[in-house]
Amino acid sequence: MVEFPKLPPSGIKVIIVGAGFAGLTAAIECDRKGHQVLLFDKAPGLAPLGDIISFGQNSSRFFHKWPGVAEALDPVIHKSEVFHFHDWRGKFVTTQSFVEEHKAWGPRVNGHRGEIHQILLRHALARGIDIRLGHNIVNYFEDEDSAGVETSTGDKFTADLVLAAEGVRSRGRKLVLGFEDKPQPSGYAVFRTWYPSDGLLKNEVTKHLVANGDSHNGWIGQDVHFLAAAIKDGKEMSWVCTHKDEGGIEESWQFPGDKADVFRVLEGWDPVVLALVEATPPDRLFDYKLVFRDPLPTFTSPKARTVLIGDAAHPFLPTSIQGASQAMEDGVVMAACLDKAGGREWVQEAVMVWQSIRYERVHKIQATGVTTREQWHKADWDAIWKNPESMHLQREAWILDFDAEADAYASYEKVLGELAGKA
Repeated sequence: MVEFPKLPPSGIKVIIVGAGFAGLTAAIECDRKGHQVLLFDKAPGLAPLGDIISFGQNSSRFFHKWPGVAEALDPVIHKSEVFHFHDWRGKFVTTQSFVEEHKAWGPRVNGHRGEIHQILLRHALARGIDIRLGHNIVNYFEDEDSAGVETSTGDKFTADLVLAAEGVRSRGRKLVLGFEDKPQPSGYAVFRTWYPSDGLLKNEVTKHLVANGDSHNGWIGQDVHFLAAAIKDGKEMSWVCTHKDEGGIEESWQFPGDKADVFRVLEGWDPVVLALVEATPPDRLFDYKLVFRDPLPTFTSPKARTVLIGDAAHPFLPTSIQGASQAMEDGVVMAACLDKAGGREWVQEAVMVWQSIRYERVHKIQATGVTTREQWHKADWDAIWKNPESMHLQREAWILDFDAEADAYASYEKVLGELAGKA
């Protein structure tokens, strides 16, 4: 039987709304630190939906702290350590290797969003965390001593702290901001899919992508980029196409896509890209609208009893390659701050320290998503052919070679002192 080491009970009760990567990480880490957790999600069942998702070394390190999780992930994650860039016509540009950063900072974790999510969910359940599915939270409330949520059936639950982790449309945003805010269109959308690669192996145009195990390729065009990853020793294929979009701002992983729309976006592109689209099962293609929100002035409520984490606080563009990682860091740092605070009477102090630790880092990393998108979409090809490596993804130590848990413990007292000095 697997043992789950944890600190002695802290007496702190935490309610978490949303069982995505932010919510599950917060729940697991709070459990590790001895806090009592109650986790709600409106879905009656958490099916393994989605496509590829990436976790940088700054978050993949957490998987190794949770008994059995890294071992469960190994068979399902992407194993390629190089990324091949091409222009939209298919001309090879450059290869970026991740071998050295893996040696220095540890491995990344890339894989199917749904499969990785299921592994974390099973771990949380194995720990004995109280997870209640099919509970739709319609209201948040708080006073100086506690915070709580109300379900669509009228049931109310209270705790010392509530973490709103149910995404960009979180109802918790109204309590934190004091008003309803609406997401705005970013001007971009993403076609995305995941499917078995049997047909690709039989096609001479695409065979090279899957015949030799995992591979990772990208094609860059004007205001469009297309990324394709073969995974599970080449047995499955995922591709994403980010493009300009003038449509609405409905956002759902299950919004159906139309291959005719994809072909219009990719007219004149590399036959390899077009073959990947052609091979896509119609029921596996989704169209995801990327929404934009102005950076929030705060992630915490007026009484510091309700906190937004993950996409509820800071939605990321996919080109940051940090959305899930920062959602996980949010939960890890909160659990550590609550531990450092030393008891339920100090929860509000912990929340304010958490806000100070997370706010600047999150927004600096958010900005990298725009930088990378513009680096590709507004590419100066004359300059790129002179310096192909200018196309490479920026891999920065301050983002990736970072342990959010250790940093929170090391900086807590300093940040607390700075807050006291400002009071």
